[in-house]
Amino acid sequence: MSEQPLHDDALEALRERIREARDAAQRVADQATAASATTSRGAPARGWATPAPDGGERPGDRELQALLAIADIVRGLVPEDLQRQIVELVKELLLLLRTLIDWSVDRLDRRRPSEPTDIQDIPIS
Repeated sequence: MSEQPLHDDALEALRERIREARDAAQRVADQATAASATTSRGAPARGWATPAPDGGERPGDRELQALLAIADIVRGLVPEDLQRQIVELVKELLLLLRTLIDWSVDRLDRRRPSEPTDIQDIPIS
């Protein structure tokens, strides 16, 4: 029974950090909006990204920024050695995926007939 309050405290602490991240993402989004309003109308602030039709934010920009802020917080909670292990795991998975794609392409190449197939015209009446 004593684990429940500790569990609740940890969840509340995580909720608070998520709120803080959301607020920080909101501040960054507001600053970016203010900065883009003061820049010239030349190239878009995000390179060749197209601006929103009304000139404001695109739908989902704030949610994406909040999600990235949360991901950054979670990444900060993970110990550095575990981060390196995760990076190595992702590299290995990508190498495995590349190997599977190469193997599949080789199998497709072997299935192709080496000699042309005889084709007959069938009259349709």
